[in-house]
Amino acid sequence: MSQPFAFQSSILLRRAKRLWRQYGVFWLGAIAVGLVAVLYARLIDWGYDAFRDVMLRYRWAPLLITPAVAALAVWLTRKFFRGAEGSGIPQVIATLHSNTSESGKRLLTLRILLGKIGVSLLGILGGFTIGREGPTVQVGAALMFNLRRFYPRSNALIERQLVLAGAAAGLSAAFNTPLAGIVFAIEELTRSFEARASGVLITAIIIAGVIALGLNGNYTYFGTIQIGAHFPDLLAVAVLLTALVTGIAGGAFGWLLLNTARWLPAPLRQLHGERPIVFAALCGFAIAVVGVASGGTTFGSGYSEARGLLDGHEQLSVFYPFLKMIAMVGSYLPGIPGGIFAPSLSIGAGFGNLLHMVFGSMQLPMLIALAMVGYLAAVTQSPITSFVIVMEMIDGHALVISLMATALIASRVARLFAPPLYESLAQRYMAPLPQPVPAPVPEVPQVEPLEPQAESGDATATPRR
Repeated sequence: MSQPFAFQSSILLRRAKRLWRQYGVFWLGAIAVGLVAVLYARLIDWGYDAFRDVMLRYRWAPLLITPAVAALAVWLTRKFFRGAEGSGIPQVIATLHSNTSESGKRLLTLRILLGKIGVSLLGILGGFTIGREGPTVQVGAALMFNLRRFYPRSNALIERQLVLAGAAAGLSAAFNTPLAGIVFAIEELTRSFEARASGVLITAIIIAGVIALGLNGNYTYFGTIQIGAHFPDLLAVAVLLTALVTGIAGGAFGWLLLNTARWLPAPLRQLHGERPIVFAALCGFAIAVVGVASGGTTFGSGYSEARGLLDGHEQLSVFYPFLKMIAMVGSYLPGIPGGIFAPSLSIGAGFGNLLHMVFGSMQLPMLIALAMVGYLAAVTQSPITSFVIVMEMIDGHALVISLMATALIASRVARLFAPPLYESLAQRYMAPLPQPVPAPVPEVPQVEPLEPQAESGDATATPRR
């Protein structure tokens, strides 16, 4: 009896080792994504609270702090963390749509991971209008990609699955939206459904989500909105008008980011190219002026303002979405790390508040939810991801049809102004990143031997240089 038992134990042990080699490292990576996402979120919250404390004590302090932080952030990004700028989602798309191994070694390194977290935290400490969700996508992808070296037989397919799963798990853990993580991977990152990667993807989202839930508890990002059983008669009109307004606004934002050469004055374009740190300080000063003029509401990601509007505890000016858009454009022109998801949702909430002046009989949370999904869909041009994210963030299953319609129309309207933002930005990362030009080395003139003097005996003959 002992021999068969020992034989079976040996078989089980070998199977367990094989499973660990195949999946153990991957599971540990998914756990790491969840832990880093929670830690990163808390760092960003701490950074914005610190900035708010300073601003409340010294109202004019942002006029000095924000430009200084902008200059330092751009210097750090350009000097040490090339590839960490912006939201991070274009870098992940570029990695997935090119040679994953080569692109990952440029755009998903551990150095870029640390720079993404550190410099975006610095940006929040300066009051920049940036979010943490997009950076969490690149951080998650970088974490998983760097685990490839621990696989016994790593190949291009495994690397691609790791990047895709890490990015989706990062978004899911950041928002506590597991369904949105799956849809985001399908619609935005790959534009297709890969059956072979589906199990890896869902497993990563589940593991990272469980870690985030264990540390943060079961929560909805923006709370739960209460929608009655009877919808207003003007709901269809509200959906159409909200989609048009947010579609135009989101399309304009995408156009501004993708066509800076067509609207930025020539002196500023030249300053951006020749003296990027000075240009960043100028953008920081503009963000500070807008923030001080708005009473501080345009600083940061805008999460508290959007949450306050949904809860009914916040009263914002009708100019808030436009001022927030100015601050958001100013935050992304210099090229520092930071996401656009949370600021877009906040701008959308502002448009919902503005549209409540037209549809006064409708519930304000309903309009805010519609405008949030409309603006996010217009900026990203990923309508399915947008409505799933918002639906999960507000527990708005009762509004699912309205959210879907708003997202689809707004996305189509935005397409009239600009192509999809993330895909267009990803094209810039397909080729190797430009490196700083080395300083020119002065040439040492080489002196040739003297020529023989002319036969005439002319003593004034000079050597040829």
